[in-house]
Amino acid sequence: MSSTADLAPAGPTTTPGSGVWLHGVVREADAALLAATAGMDGAPVRAVRAAGLVAVVSAAPLSEYGEEALRRNLEDLAWLERAARAHHAVVAALSRAGAVVPARLATVHHDDARVAGQLVARRDELVAILDRLAGRDEWGVKGYVVPGATPRTSEPDGSGGGAGAAYLRRRRAQLTAREEGQRIAADAAAAVHGELAGHAVAARRHPPQDRRLSGAPTAMVLNGAYLVEQGTLADFRRLVDALADGHPEIRLELTGPWPPYSFAEERPAEPALTVREPAC
Repeated sequence: MSSTADLAPAGPTTTPGSGVWLHGVVREADAALLAATAGMDGAPVRAVRAAGLVAVVSAAPLSEYGEEALRRNLEDLAWLERAARAHHAVVAALSRAGAVVPARLATVHHDDARVAGQLVARRDELVAILDRLAGRDEWGVKGYVVPGATPRTSEPDGSGGGAGAAYLRRRRAQLTAREEGQRIAADAAAAVHGELAGHAVAARRHPPQDRRLSGAPTAMVLNGAYLVEQGTLADFRRLVDALADGHPEIRLELTGPWPPYSFAEERPAEPALTVREPAC
């Protein structure tokens, strides 16, 4: 479900000055869970029901979440982190209770009628996705380069050309070794992803994260997401361990379970954190 700001004229269910932030779609939502889960404004989330489905939403004051405000706030990293954490907390709570189709960050509608209209219009697609996600979780596997675990080129003998030439030869050898190490790590990442994808219901390979985001001291070469049957998780864990042993040139890290953000759409997802103009 894409990031949108659907801000057409208000319908009768709209609270003045407030829009509707969509967190996700489920088949049914437990009232106690909704009451215990805080939305974007700190108040409990609520359900919008239509076409046999439930959209879980929260109030989104237009002063902060309206179209122009979103355009501004999505450039503010501190605001973005707070909003993402609040949205994810709701989606994670829904995911622990059963299958959920997560909405992408900043999916804002003007009123409940617009949300219900989306449930009706996309019912077949949403039902198919919920069926595919039932009994399955998203797991992440990240792979990082392990320095020194890859073959090194031999050091030059240093003969000829004096100290300056010897230094250049050493630097050239170091750069060659680094490039070779990165190539070997990249090949290992591709092999690991292929093995894991073969043991998962579905798989996605996302672009590696920058070190400033990953917090890791070495480069990330694998950022994979895998939809795994809950009953086969132990086998999947063992496979990750075996692949880590078989590929010492990269360090593997298994994370999850996560809400199925990577598998909420059959088609490639639109770029995240965008605000699309509503159709006239």
